[in-house]
Amino acid sequence: MANATTPAATKAGGASAPPDIATVRATARRLLAADAESFEAAEVAEMTARLREDIAGLITAVEALTRALPKDDVPRACALACIGEARMRLRLGDGDTDRVRLSAAIRMARTANALADHHQALGRAS
Repeated sequence: MANATTPAATKAGGASAPPDIATVRATARRLLAADAESFEAAEVAEMTARLREDIAGLITAVEALTRALPKDDVPRACALACIGEARMRLRLGDGDTDRVRLSAAIRMARTANALADHHQALGRAS
């Protein structure tokens, strides 16, 4: 099983705009739907790849928003914990079976939603 890494643009240090929150949420919503098990393997792989890119972009955006907050700020600490989990998700592979791949994709969707929540909350607080 190959481990996934962050997208090439992030590795190269290329600054990219944060992903569109509505698009991130739409992708996550599809994976979190009750009928997610009906997706073809290729469709799950495509959504997972998209979420990996979105999560990488959201990590950068949320980190930037946390820099303006005091070190002892609770929303900052929560956002940084979410970023830590998101980085862990990006390091994990997609899995060896279709069931494991879907499970990994669903977890990535939850992480993307959480990062989007932090991005919106911290963006309003700034």
